[in-house]
Amino acid sequence: MEQVSVREFDVFDPATLDDPYPGYDRLRRIEPVHRIAGTDFYIVSSWELVLEATRRVEDFSSHLTSALIQDAAGRPTIFDMDGGGHAVHVLATADDPVHLRHRKLVLPTLVARRIRALEPQVQVATRAMWQTHARDDRIEWMAAMADRLPMTMVARLIGLPAEDAEQLVAWGYGSTEMLGGVVTVDNVGDTVAAAVALAGYLYDRFERASASPGDDLLGDLVRACVAGELDRDVAVLMLVQLVGAGGESTAGLIGNAARLLAENAVLQEQVRADRNLLVPLLEESLRLESPFRAHHRHVVADTTLGGVELPAGSHLLLSWGAANRDPAVFDDPDQVRLDRPNLKTHLAFGKGTHFCVGAALARMEARAAIQTLLDNTTRFEFHSAQWLPSILVRRHRRLELSVTHGD
Repeated sequence: MEQVSVREFDVFDPATLDDPYPGYDRLRRIEPVHRIAGTDFYIVSSWELVLEATRRVEDFSSHLTSALIQDAAGRPTIFDMDGGGHAVHVLATADDPVHLRHRKLVLPTLVARRIRALEPQVQVATRAMWQTHARDDRIEWMAAMADRLPMTMVARLIGLPAEDAEQLVAWGYGSTEMLGGVVTVDNVGDTVAAAVALAGYLYDRFERASASPGDDLLGDLVRACVAGELDRDVAVLMLVQLVGAGGESTAGLIGNAARLLAENAVLQEQVRADRNLLVPLLEESLRLESPFRAHHRHVVADTTLGGVELPAGSHLLLSWGAANRDPAVFDDPDQVRLDRPNLKTHLAFGKGTHFCVGAALARMEARAAIQTLLDNTTRFEFHSAQWLPSILVRRHRRLELSVTHGD
């Protein structure tokens, strides 16, 4: 098998971070299970093998035991997150039956009934954010809406003060930055500090809720702890994960969908003329620019995947972003097709038992945000942007749109 050299696919190359898709395409064609040189991390890039890995839960654990970061020279290296086997794994990083137990505690807060009840509040929030942050002919979409809206709603569902949402954005993004890999052994302490600050805040809010649990996720978890179904430390770690992941995925979708419309005037006019097309637009945005580029798996015992030997203790990066552009599954994979027959087949929200618990909420918030953008403009265009450099998420750090309010 022809090998993809480090020169051809450097996971931390700024050009690859900014536009990973040509590299993903090479990996899929030449080496769909690719070892990152100098590490025991393997990128899985084809649809078939990513799907196979999600199904082989006995071989590939969801436990997050290591992160891929950079050494002082910018080369890939490993950061231990397992604490010698003592790390606590919750929700997305837990395996069944623990994962299933955690999921059942969280799901009542995210069922369709509660999401429908929240929709009018989301619409009010998007209108208020537009009125506050839109400036004449320009809007910085991430700060104005994409970063702000998801965390405001996450705070509401958890039972946190709305005025804390901005601080939660900073802590949530900071706590997931290590998994993005673009940190070095010298500055990894900053991301750890963000995670510690977020956990400390959530411990405090949990203690306050314990005195009088409300009809929110904090209340649900407090009651589970009182009933002996859950340990307090585990409950807080679940909240940390929901704050980090909930904000990231929805912010990525809201930003990515706006950019697709801003860069394609014909597509934008189609969606303006028929708002029902918002639904397929968001699905194509999820497929083309998956908000989470990859998720981790831990190799439990010596095994193989796609004919590649994987030693026990090694790690996989299941590349949703690459699998979602696999031409074996999606015709014209790099193009937006609103009439795509397998529109919802994508893996942007994961697959199997670990399918994202907040997927319906993310779709609803993104639909409201893009609807607000369309309602308040007659046209908007791409002005400038900066992607967050990350091997984990596909989110804009900044996305500036030029907007026209009238004919």
